[in-house]
Amino acid sequence: MAKWKISQGMPILNKEMEDAVLDALRNDKYVNGENVTKLEEEFARYIGTEHAIAVSSGTNALAFIFMAAGIKGRKCTTSPQSFIASANSILHAGGTPVFADIDKDTYCISTAEVEKQLNNGASAVLPVDIFGYPADFDSINEIAGRKNAYVIEDACQAHGAIYKGKRAGSLALAAAFSFYPSKNMTVLGDGGMVTTDDDGIANKVRKLRDAGRKSHYEHDMIGYTARLNTVNAAIGRVQLRNLDKWNAKRTGIAAEYGSRLKNVNGIKLPQLGSNGIKPVFHQYVICTKDRDRLKEHLEKNGIQCGIHYPIPIHLQPIYREMFKHKEGEYPTSESFSRECLSLPMHINLTKDDAKLICEQIEGFYGS
Repeated sequence: MAKWKISQGMPILNKEMEDAVLDALRNDKYVNGENVTKLEEEFARYIGTEHAIAVSSGTNALAFIFMAAGIKGRKCTTSPQSFIASANSILHAGGTPVFADIDKDTYCISTAEVEKQLNNGASAVLPVDIFGYPADFDSINEIAGRKNAYVIEDACQAHGAIYKGKRAGSLALAAAFSFYPSKNMTVLGDGGMVTTDDDGIANKVRKLRDAGRKSHYEHDMIGYTARLNTVNAAIGRVQLRNLDKWNAKRTGIAAEYGSRLKNVNGIKLPQLGSNGIKPVFHQYVICTKDRDRLKEHLEKNGIQCGIHYPIPIHLQPIYREMFKHKEGEYPTSESFSRECLSLPMHINLTKDDAKLICEQIEGFYGS
């Protein structure tokens, strides 16, 4: 018997993906196959950018962008409320991550805090579209433009999200996606993508992922072996064809949660989007001071929950050691990390599942 009546997440594998895998194994090159090229073409068309370059992970997608853009020896400001890879990518490229606290409503990076860090010497900004909610790119791009800084978009959780008529991944100089199994779109393994309209960034990223290769046996950069496997790309192509349909299901579940939980005292619900912003709910994250007790209650009743993320990046042991960060530096992020709880969110959830989850939350709060 399964441990959970309702799981927090559930990657999708169906017959169409299995058939695509077998076809790739039998008929395509294992490395740099046709499926990789086609996924890049299809993903660029979907996002609305000139280029999409497939790589081995979202982390490498970010790091290669920063290498191509020249962050080495410079500071880049980003959110402390994200997976650690967001900040790590800056370090991988020879830069220094400096943090800007988050907005209390969207949980994305605060534009006021971004401006402070740019005034303090940062020369780049890495906004994170956290949980599939796009950051305030109009304001961030305007501020960065005034400060002669460039903006890189961490869209690793935002496949298909819309910001004022444009898709996440097309809102900055370049953007990175992750195809890790928990994402809205996955290759059922590690994988990532860089999207950009900048020819120079695109060409450098292509070289960086492929050992710095200029031609088959000629190398003019120190590169990496960080290509996306052909079989994974075949899975990704099927997932991309279904992404909008699957995101609509996530949005429907989010609306169901919002409708049923809006009057429960003691919890704060995520924003559903407005003014041209359409999030895709990679996670559905509520906040409550009773987080740990509520999580225990739900899990006792067979409902798996997650915490994204219990430790802000600046308080991770390695960041404390390297940069002497301490508690209290980024209070909104720290408060969020103590109160956030990710409810189940995947396309196999039903309205009955959402009803049961909400009933358990209402029962916990005596609503």
